[in-house]
Amino acid sequence: MKKYLLLAVGLAVLLAVVGVSGCRPGSTVLEGISLSGQQEGIFVAGQGKVSVVPDIATLRLGVEAREASVAEAQARAAEAMEKVMDALTDSGVAEKDIQTQYFSISPVTKWDRETEEESVIGYRVSNVVAAKIRDIDETGSIIDAVAEAGGDLTRIDSISFSVDDPSDYYVEAREEAVADAEAKAEQLAKLAGVSLGKPIYISEGIQVPPIYTRGAVYEEAVGLPVETPISPGEMELSLTVQIVYAILD
Repeated sequence: MKKYLLLAVGLAVLLAVVGVSGCRPGSTVLEGISLSGQQEGIFVAGQGKVSVVPDIATLRLGVEAREASVAEAQARAAEAMEKVMDALTDSGVAEKDIQTQYFSISPVTKWDRETEEESVIGYRVSNVVAAKIRDIDETGSIIDAVAEAGGDLTRIDSISFSVDDPSDYYVEAREEAVADAEAKAEQLAKLAGVSLGKPIYISEGIQVPPIYTRGAVYEEAVGLPVETPISPGEMELSLTVQIVYAILD
């Protein structure tokens, strides 16, 4: 009796493992899978990619002030940030495209070796916004204008690029992804010796990796001799489809 019980448990574990492995994209599944009520089919993933030239630049920038008191640091940061905001709007950046991302007031401390304690020696005020630049060719000149306006308090954390309306590009990527999935399914059906039926399940996922640059900090921004060179390059829009095809006898 115990022998038959162990055999039954082992068979159940084996079926469970087969069922889990069958869920992976690109595998042929005959039994044991439940996906939208389907118990069999050919599961595949297709990918479509389109290279595009960005038409939107987003700058993450702001100011940082350090003074002996909170009031002094806040006043200095507010004055510098007002100049930065004026520089953005004067350069053609719409107010609706400027959004506060981060604001903080924090103490600046120093370790005292004699007392073995930290002491507060001042305060730091940081104010960061994200500015969307729709005229991407003006990105370099806008950076320079912001750097000059904020002076030594200017901080430019990053720049990213995107496409304002990617819908047409996704149409192309979607067609490529479906064709890729169908080619894989046809090959799997041929290798398995079965006939490929119609799709019975379709799911889509979109990935948009931005072009992202870190680490632009202006310590001496006044009197820049030349315009900051900015190259948006190309970015890749990627789309993935998961498709389950029926198996015909």
